[in-house]
Amino acid sequence: MPMILLFDGVCNLCNGAVRWIIPRDPHGNIHFASLQSATGQALAAQHGIDTSALSTIVLIHAGTAYTASDAALLLCTQLVWPWPLLAPLRIVPRFIRNAVYYFVARNRYRWFGQSESCMLPLPAYQSRFLEK
Repeated sequence: MPMILLFDGVCNLCNGAVRWIIPRDPHGNIHFASLQSATGQALAAQHGIDTSALSTIVLIHAGTAYTASDAALLLCTQLVWPWPLLAPLRIVPRFIRNAVYYFVARNRYRWFGQSESCMLPLPAYQSRFLEK
């Protein structure tokens, strides 16, 4: 069962992260949808997530939605070596992990900028994106 990563489609950091993840997930286990898309909005609503003030990625796996550092660390388990080695960081208390995560999230537009529109995937990766 593929994981679905909901990301901020106008955030340059998030778009860069998606472009970084794709080659590190050679089996195509991770699919993508921007939070601004109809698909992203529907999936978020289905899992009770309000996207109006959301400053995190959402990773949906096996019917459960994960956010912030939980999502990022679970995502690492699907990537090629050495990234799964980060998964044991889940032993660090969530309030510490999320404090770091949200610090970056709060500053992502200032540090990395934002786009006027969501990224368009390369044709070779179209099937990995849920919105067309």
